[in-house]
Amino acid sequence: MGSQCYIACAARENPFKGILQTLEKPDRYGSGDFGHFYCLPALNDPQILLESEIRNCDEFQVKAEDGEKILDWEKTSKNQVEIPFKPARVLLQDFTGVPSLVDLACTRDAINRLGGDPDKINPVIPVDLVIDHSIQVDVARSETAVKVNMELEFHQNKERCAFLKWGSNAFCNMLIVPPGSGIIHRVNLEYLGRVVFNKDGVKYPLGPNGLEPICNPKV
Repeated sequence: MGSQCYIACAARENPFKGILQTLEKPDRYGSGDFGHFYCLPALNDPQILLESEIRNCDEFQVKAEDGEKILDWEKTSKNQVEIPFKPARVLLQDFTGVPSLVDLACTRDAINRLGGDPDKINPVIPVDLVIDHSIQVDVARSETAVKVNMELEFHQNKERCAFLKWGSNAFCNMLIVPPGSGIIHRVNLEYLGRVVFNKDGVKYPLGPNGLEPICNPKV
């Protein structure tokens, strides 16, 4: 909890606020606007990575010089430089997502023992966790196969399912898709994938998606 307070105190005003523009509504939608966005063409370099650096720049975790490294990529690409990156969203499946959820739960437990507020421990970046590597095929060639396999899954992994159910309600900024909903690729493509995100009225793109490129925005 102390580190959170330090981060909040150390963060400063975004030095790139000058390129924050308003997305006006066309006349047919009435008056007003759809929100705001960081106009990268104003910097002559419309890249997803640069957009993330500019939007998250707080001169603490992400600094203005990090954006300058991207703008000057022809020089910096020849050197070993580090650039912090905060994606719009993190997509996880069982093997990576469940251990991450355990880490978050353990951190909350530690904060609680120290007398802090465990509810303050949440993913900083939105997380979609799809449980799709769980159900095994014990019954096949039957009209009731899906139902029986689902029942066996929830019975055999009762504690695991209860933990995931708790996590889906306990943490902010996290969506957990339960077993039996489909494989992560299909769930992401048909339900979770979105081109534009909105946070506090600021619009920003999803960014690179290695699973389903069709979900990627055109930049």
